Amino acid sequence: MARFSRIQVALTMKETGMVPVFYHKDVEVCKQVVKACYEGGVRLFEFTNRGDFATLVFAELNKWAIQECPEMILGVGSIVDEATAAMYIALGTNFVVAPLIDEGTAKVCNKRKIAWSPGCGSVTEIGRAHELGAEVVKIFPGSQVGGPSFVKAVKGPMPWASIMPTGGVSPDEENLKQWFDAGVTCVGMGSQLFPKEVLAEGNYAYITEKCAEALQIIQRLKS
Repeated sequence: MARFSRIQVALTMKETGMVPVFYHKDVEVCKQVVKACYEGGVRLFEFTNRGDFATLVFAELNKWAIQECPEMILGVGSIVDEATAAMYIALGTNFVVAPLIDEGTAKVCNKRKIAWSPGCGSVTEIGRAHELGAEVVKIFPGSQVGGPSFVKAVKGPMPWASIMPTGGVSPDEENLKQWFDAGVTCVGMGSQLFPKEVLAEGNYAYITEKCAEALQIIQRLKS
């Protein structure tokens, strides 16, 4: 069962402004990355459902995080169907992120009061996501669907939309300023936070430092 309500998820997304996105088949690497993000001030983390036995990795990671990073809201991403969503809900995910709109996934998340953020690429899809109960919608892939200018255009007729771009977001001030000036609620960040060479070297202090820097930039931009 989720430890955090969907209201807590949405509020924390808005307050912190950043959701790291990460997958690795080795659960020990995942633990180190989650811990590094946590020490950098991150309080939401998206584990992406990408590889074989990913549910088993998440199960162990979530049990560990409850003890070692008690304030971390751990969720899952890359969910494209309700069966997979149900598996992760059974393993205690606190939110579900998807690259697309799937009504079955929306229903199973709503039944269990789990935050669901589907990927959207148009105003019509964002409107449909709202109808299906999404509080924060994901635009994906962020750069390819139009980048910050797309978000700004959407916020014109739909100022109530809470938007989280993933894809094309980096932890530098110039990039983050474009997104937050456009009106995003938060951003999803993956490879830019976790360079391959950093992971290969086990340089988790780099990740902590980058997270802290990005969160400081975001708070400055929002203020």
